[in-house]
Amino acid sequence: MRTIHTEDIKKRVREACGQMAHVYCSDILKALKEGRERETEERSVIAMDILLENAEIAEKEQIPICQDTGMVIAFITIGQDVRIEGGLLKQAVEDGVMEGYRDYYLRASVVSDPLFDRINTRTNTPAIIYTDITEGEDLVIELMQKGFGSENMSAVKMLKPAEGIEGVIGFVTDTIRKAGPNACPPMIVGVGIGGTFDYAAVLAKKALLHSTEEDNPNPRYAALEKELLKRANDLRIGPMGLHGKTTALKINIETYPTHIAGLPCAVNICCHACRHERLVF
Repeated sequence: MRTIHTEDIKKRVREACGQMAHVYCSDILKALKEGRERETEERSVIAMDILLENAEIAEKEQIPICQDTGMVIAFITIGQDVRIEGGLLKQAVEDGVMEGYRDYYLRASVVSDPLFDRINTRTNTPAIIYTDITEGEDLVIELMQKGFGSENMSAVKMLKPAEGIEGVIGFVTDTIRKAGPNACPPMIVGVGIGGTFDYAAVLAKKALLHSTEEDNPNPRYAALEKELLKRANDLRIGPMGLHGKTTALKINIETYPTHIAGLPCAVNICCHACRHERLVF
């Protein structure tokens, strides 16, 4: 049995909120630089240069990459032999988010009621928290700051099994086309295939956490990722919608078994920053 104190969890979540907001993941920054080298049209080159300059300033000055510092999503994997001491795990994450957004002067973007009152909570909480219990003594928290310019362009569809691969390709490509410049391309796209209506969307969100340098371990899905990326870039939406070669930096797929009568598919679009951090305790 291993014991982890909630103060340690809160502290690391707080620090991660600042890190995510200010510093690009190294793989994403590398992908942006590679995308810039592929561009040939003047407007697209300028757009990519501005994105890279913005990344440099944000890290140097420790200011947010974007004014929309997002809603926090946490995927928690906890071993059944871990004991949390000092309070509730969920509350430790919430407190870390609250302190991180306060101490790093990040914009509070969460409203308490989604439809009627829409009053800002002023703490950027509550976060969206998913918990998975596994064997062992490890605790892993994968955090994401998800802005809603891209979140609003995401979609889920209950395809018929007979629509197959072409149905998935058509839906993903059409969702990216409809997103256009609104998701601050070049995009990173998570695709969830399988499960149920709700779980396909969770899969798509989790797919955004994959490295841009890694392909799906299943060769058939790895090939589908590459085909989807080609289809997306053939749309020539380009950096910031200025019609270039780089509409998407990476498309990642997560799958799960599903019902014989269904083919759920979700597309979670993210902007070029795709802010996330992995905490291992």
